[in-house]
Amino acid sequence: MAGRFAPRPTRTTVRGGDVSVAGGVPRQAAGPGRVRDWVPDGPLDLGLVLGPLRRGPGDPTFRAMPDGSVWRACRTPAGPGTLRVCAYGGGVRGQAWGPGAEWLLEQLPELLGAADDPSAFVPRHRLVAQTRHRRPGLRLTRTGLVLESLIPSILEQKVTADEAYRAWRLLVRKFGEPAPGPAPERMCVMPAPRTWALIPSWEWHRAGVDNKRASTILRAVRVAGRLEEAVRMEPGAARARLEVVSGIGPWTSAETVQRSLGAADEVTVGDLHLPRIVGWALAGDRDADDSVMLELLEPYAGQRHRAARLILLSGRVPGRRVPKMPRWDIGQL
Repeated sequence: MAGRFAPRPTRTTVRGGDVSVAGGVPRQAAGPGRVRDWVPDGPLDLGLVLGPLRRGPGDPTFRAMPDGSVWRACRTPAGPGTLRVCAYGGGVRGQAWGPGAEWLLEQLPELLGAADDPSAFVPRHRLVAQTRHRRPGLRLTRTGLVLESLIPSILEQKVTADEAYRAWRLLVRKFGEPAPGPAPERMCVMPAPRTWALIPSWEWHRAGVDNKRASTILRAVRVAGRLEEAVRMEPGAARARLEVVSGIGPWTSAETVQRSLGAADEVTVGDLHLPRIVGWALAGDRDADDSVMLELLEPYAGQRHRAARLILLSGRVPGRRVPKMPRWDIGQL
């Protein structure tokens, strides 16, 4: 059997979505790929815009490089693709490789917030206004890909971020495929829907994913085509489409449409930390729940997600009063 198969490659989230530069050295270039230049109509911070797409510092589908460029490995409607985005002067250059290269470059402006309108946001609190002034390059990304955001959001249900990031990393590296082109080492494209459906139960267990979350993912990938249609809907209708799948609730659907549709008003409810952070930042209430959070964000109706992003980026969070939630690895059982 030796030599019959090519060897597999060797082996953040900051809540506001800010990305720090990661290490890593790109492989030898396989070719220039396709190129597209685009000039935004205002300030643009690649780290802030693309940061929410990274699922932890070891995400195999995302890499921020020391030169300021950002790499993404995606499964597009046209097939796997790798995208490198870098800023230069007042513009942005995208390079793409693989069958999905043309699709990725076509979607580049929306990925970088071209469909977003930051001018529609009016700060109502001093903290929010100051953060917006310090972070003028914040725009809301729109990936146009539903499963890419849905599956890791399901993995994040009711577990610590570290557990969810580990599960995503292990499953993508084991069942995904190497990113096309000269992508940095260990970057992978996430598995196709059918591949997710064929992952054995013991592999979910080894990755620390309980049966409830694994079953939700399996139900979602069986209707992947119908879920991907949500990118052509209004955010409310898109969330309703996602929540038809058992196991997908308001928290998961909001996290998904925020990234896939760039929904400026879809605030996350049901989160363990967000209500208390918003309550503390805007009203000094460290015990705020979802109802209090929504009341505080009411002045930002139509832009509540952007307001929440700015609050998270402000760094104003209540001090911890209890130990961190313990990490459980069911793969050790």
